[in-house]
Amino acid sequence: MPQASSMDARPDTGQPAPVRHTLGFGVPATSDPHHFRVIIPRGSTGKVSIHEHLGLQAALGASAVIDRVILDRSRWTAIRAEVQRAFNARLVAHGLRPSAWKVGENPVDRLLGKELCVLAWAVERMNPDRIPVAVRNWVALRPEERWWLFGMTAMGTGGVLDAGRGWRAALEHALGDVVQSEMLEIRAHRSQRLHEDSQPRLNLFGDDPL
Repeated sequence: MPQASSMDARPDTGQPAPVRHTLGFGVPATSDPHHFRVIIPRGSTGKVSIHEHLGLQAALGASAVIDRVILDRSRWTAIRAEVQRAFNARLVAHGLRPSAWKVGENPVDRLLGKELCVLAWAVERMNPDRIPVAVRNWVALRPEERWWLFGMTAMGTGGVLDAGRGWRAALEHALGDVVQSEMLEIRAHRSQRLHEDSQPRLNLFGDDPL
């Protein structure tokens, strides 16, 4: 079973939720939680790396850390503000403290980390002119869709040396395509309306199926 996320939320009661103690972007302040870390070096040119720390979820004898992706600083700069805004909106909505990217290690909740990897994998080799389109596409996706994309990509091409292969290449084309951007926005609005009609509240931060 997946380890609980600090962002596992209860249905909205209409009352402000108490702010729970977390580290970075929603990481539970507990012993060795499953989470991601974004390493931002000092200076303006060092590459940014994203690592998955399995914590207590690590199988006996297996590596507890998976190096997921390394981004050129310019590509990280192109996505960081929108990612921070999107993550903080989700954190605040679920009674958790917002955060900000800083030099050094940035802890990221295990579910948000998966979502970040999807975008980072998409832009790691993308033409810089297309990155804003990829960001808009990523924003248009529901969290569950990002989790699914992470799971499919991580199974075969989720390592730091897998750039440009398999699902990694597919993400670049899917998120960087302008037409896809327009289709995703339409689908996202339609899906949200259907969902709101059929369910009172979706637990965006519950255990993901992958």
